[in-house]
Amino acid sequence: MSDYQINNPATGELEATYPTATEQDIQQVIEQADTAYQDWRKVPLNERSALLHKIADSYLERQDELARIVAGEMGKPVAQAKGEIGLVAEIYRYYADNAEQLLAPNTIDVDSGSASVEKRPVGVLLGIMPWNYPHYQVARFVAPNFMAGNTIILKHAPQCPNTAEVIVDIFKDAGVPEGVYNNIFATNDQSATIINDTRVQGVSLTGSERAGQAVAKEAGGALKKVVLELGGSDAFIVAADADIEQAIQGAISGRFGNTGQACNAAKRLIVIESVYDKFVEGFTNAVSNMTLADPLKEDTFIGPMSSKAAAVNLQAQLDSAIQAGATVLVEGGMDKDKPGAWFKPAVLTDVTESMDVYREELFGPVAVVYKANDIDHAIKIANDVPFGLGASIQTQDAALAADIADKLEVGMVTINAPSGTEANTPFGGVKRSGFGRELGTLGITEFLNYKLIRDKS
Repeated sequence: MSDYQINNPATGELEATYPTATEQDIQQVIEQADTAYQDWRKVPLNERSALLHKIADSYLERQDELARIVAGEMGKPVAQAKGEIGLVAEIYRYYADNAEQLLAPNTIDVDSGSASVEKRPVGVLLGIMPWNYPHYQVARFVAPNFMAGNTIILKHAPQCPNTAEVIVDIFKDAGVPEGVYNNIFATNDQSATIINDTRVQGVSLTGSERAGQAVAKEAGGALKKVVLELGGSDAFIVAADADIEQAIQGAISGRFGNTGQACNAAKRLIVIESVYDKFVEGFTNAVSNMTLADPLKEDTFIGPMSSKAAAVNLQAQLDSAIQAGATVLVEGGMDKDKPGAWFKPAVLTDVTESMDVYREELFGPVAVVYKANDIDHAIKIANDVPFGLGASIQTQDAALAADIADKLEVGMVTINAPSGTEANTPFGGVKRSGFGRELGTLGITEFLNYKLIRDKS
């Protein structure tokens, strides 16, 4: 049986199965990408830019269609899926418009002659992408490397094969030369084969810690550059002077957007003691009134989780926390009366350091609220996890926000809004959240050959 299947998370029905790549397919796609690279690296930037703009246009023209496909594959409400498609178009346009400046050579002052650093492509790259943002996470890897002159082999998540094929169609319809962007329905073992091929120069993965460890091991053994964007357990700190209503709304969208399945979701809500009761009352009332609904309806905020397996895993974590003594503020969990992967939002408090869930990532609609004695205590709780992706701070004091941001051990801090993403700002973390950056000016720097040209004449 193929790993690449569409199991509709709203109905639980198997809707389609796609054949996994053969070993011949693997060799063919590597050869195709490598052959294309020899010409693609020479294509002028203005021509690459024009193609990216066509790709962005296509995304916007097909927005409704693409959103419905995403909803059917991994359960994202269509309104949120449309937002994802809009962001994808912004990412492609950002690199189309800014690559010339970002790839311009850097001049170095030297005692005699001249010196410059040229920014050149490195060759074929492998991207291994997840299901939770199936277009956005492809775009943030592909767009800068497309403009840099690298060619792409893309292994998408097994539950998003239709999306994977549609992306190929979009690139083809825009006129992108064959071999520049390639989809492959590869197994994990086949991914290792691709990484170890001498024609492949690097790999970027967005996914779990376990997947990151496996890919980093292969890439390290093959001496290949790797970028990893892994899990997160982002803190959402509410200071005593915060606008509580704004903080509650931010926590709702930050924790439960995409049904809580985002690496940079606000998974741990850390609230200063003096405003804790007011925040908790408003937050739990809002969560209690949430309803699970059809992801194909425009007004749905929370749909099913991505898969039954994901829901079962989250339920096990929730049960473990409760059995260990966590207090349930909003009772949630798997809705066993419905087929599919439906999970009612839950809120916990009194989670202590002795519990596994204290340092685990909860990838779904479960929020954990912590009471902090003061700001120093809040920062201690925020940093006391193996992850370091992002964090949010709710305060009206700019100096306090700057001080907290400086002390947080993360790659991204957002003030007075939940963590998000933009085409022109870098995305990435530290600690077990991975390494490397995507998007913004840094996103195009990861897979380049910085070639020194030194003229001493």
